[in-house]
Amino acid sequence: MAAAAGLGVSLGAGLSGCGFALRQPTALPYTRIALQGFAVRSPMLDEIRHALPPSCVVVDSPAAAQAVIVALEDKVFRTVAASTSAGEVREFRLRVTLKFRLAGPGGEEWLPATELEQSRDMSYTESAALAKGSEEAGLLRAMRADLARQLLAMLAATGRQAR
Repeated sequence: MAAAAGLGVSLGAGLSGCGFALRQPTALPYTRIALQGFAVRSPMLDEIRHALPPSCVVVDSPAAAQAVIVALEDKVFRTVAASTSAGEVREFRLRVTLKFRLAGPGGEEWLPATELEQSRDMSYTESAALAKGSEEAGLLRAMRADLARQLLAMLAATGRQAR
């Protein structure tokens, strides 16, 4: 037991000494951001709000914001990627796209229309339809979270260039 504890302590010390740290939220140079063009109950909007650091507040008015994210397109596609000779679906391709632009509080364009996309292939069997529905929801959530992180990284880079 003592040997296991000693191993754990030495492993922890080794990792902290090499600079290992858990991933931190993207540091944004803005404290007030407006999100426009999203549907009222958009899961993508929820993921972006969740990905924002605690120091950043979402405001309703673009005039009160330091940066404005304008959604031009927020879509989910589900297409058949593979099927059997009998016509049964064996694999779906899920695709989430977010087309957006970044603007300043006065409406000046910081980043023109940009499209981010994530896709995943998902196996499918009719006998496990309920489980596959849950798997699909999880994959879509993960893809949206990844797109939100990419968007915030672009926003952070835009802020560094503006300085």
